Amino acid sequence: MRKINILIVSALMLSGCNKFGDINVNPNLPSKASNTQLIANAQLMLPVLQEVPQGEFYAQYLMETLYPNLSLYTEPSASFYTLYHDPLMNLETVLTKPEQNSLDGPIPNQIAVAKVLKAYFFWHITDRWGDVPYSQALKGESTFTPVYDTQESIYNNLLALLTQASGEFVAGKITNDIIYAGDPDKWKRLSNTIRLLMALRMSEASPDKAREEFNKALTAGIMLNNNDNFTFKNLPDANNESFWYNQWTVQGREWWAGSELLVNTLKNSEDPRLDVYALPNAEDGLFVGLPYGSTDGSNIDKYSLLGEAVRTQDAPVYLVTYAQALFALAEGAKRGWINGGEAKAQEYYEDAIEQSLLQWTGNATGLAALLAKPGVAYTAATGMQQIATQRWVHLFMHGFEAWAEYRRTGYPALVPVNGKPVPTRQTYPADESFNNGDNYRAAINRQFANAGDIPNGKVWWDKN
Repeated sequence: MRKINILIVSALMLSGCNKFGDINVNPNLPSKASNTQLIANAQLMLPVLQEVPQGEFYAQYLMETLYPNLSLYTEPSASFYTLYHDPLMNLETVLTKPEQNSLDGPIPNQIAVAKVLKAYFFWHITDRWGDVPYSQALKGESTFTPVYDTQESIYNNLLALLTQASGEFVAGKITNDIIYAGDPDKWKRLSNTIRLLMALRMSEASPDKAREEFNKALTAGIMLNNNDNFTFKNLPDANNESFWYNQWTVQGREWWAGSELLVNTLKNSEDPRLDVYALPNAEDGLFVGLPYGSTDGSNIDKYSLLGEAVRTQDAPVYLVTYAQALFALAEGAKRGWINGGEAKAQEYYEDAIEQSLLQWTGNATGLAALLAKPGVAYTAATGMQQIATQRWVHLFMHGFEAWAEYRRTGYPALVPVNGKPVPTRQTYPADESFNNGDNYRAAINRQFANAGDIPNGKVWWDKN
């Protein structure tokens, strides 16, 4: 097996990787690739932050049917190497180039977009693993063994980076942008929305700073509607198709069913999103979820398999959405971070559900009935739980993000598997023990003392 150190990447190489994780070396030199080509190459890796079965298992959205393994939490380790040596290295090249070129659009916008993407990738990484290499990472030959920065310091740095980026955008579009077609206003709003969500993630660890950053991000201007969604658009061709389409349709792997928790949550409230998220079972046409942790899913006709709409060849990959921002505002009002109290919390909560329906189903049919259902109808006494639960429903298929919110809030109630609690982090790549042993061990000891590199250690912001 090929072993890749985070920083054994020559500053003169542009590494490439398809979104299914295969490692390839691109012979082109960054000096011959424009900033926007490097940015586009980094964007091609965005789906691996969402189209990953392990994330669905950690959030307990899906359960394996024929071959239950990873869904039973048998493999806590995961590698972050590809994220460092491919998208992050490309973005760092953009940010550190001694010479910049305006042929591909305003240079400030090229730099600002690279900063937003760098922050987003690192936010994802630290939320999965905890302390990770940051300040000494991506230095090429100058630092082969980077220190692990604390998650708190990474958060503070990323918030500052996003603030910088938000203030740097100017009029004019960059080329090669496969997310927003170079629109600087959408990138600016994304930067502030990520900052808002990161601030909320800190709510239990650093509440005063969290509130301050939350309000600054809101003032700077967040997403305005679903057209601002940070979405990677798969294409109807074999080279750019959805991971789930490739697995299900191309390879014939009908291996995933909706969990009992997911199906029952939607079924009990007659939620219109159920028809998108899952299929009626083949046995009797009913929606039946597979109990999480069950090894009895081999008769796939009994259970509701993954919905067709989320596994089409060109299924979109939702990364940061307007509905997420609205759920954050609902929680902000509930916490008293912004004005309006319970009335505003309810308004944002209901608006978030409406936008989620529009995102997933294309219309708001059934919204009024859904908002009136017991458990969904907003009440002050259970408002925080309802916001968290409906956010979990909305974040379907973005398992790592939903899992992070579960760890922060404790909602919805996920179940242990064979006596194993739901993991609270992923363990480091096994290769780190010899690739970067001293810093690896120092990070483990700082976070978890004598417990070691454990899947149930808590990251800095996880106080639940």
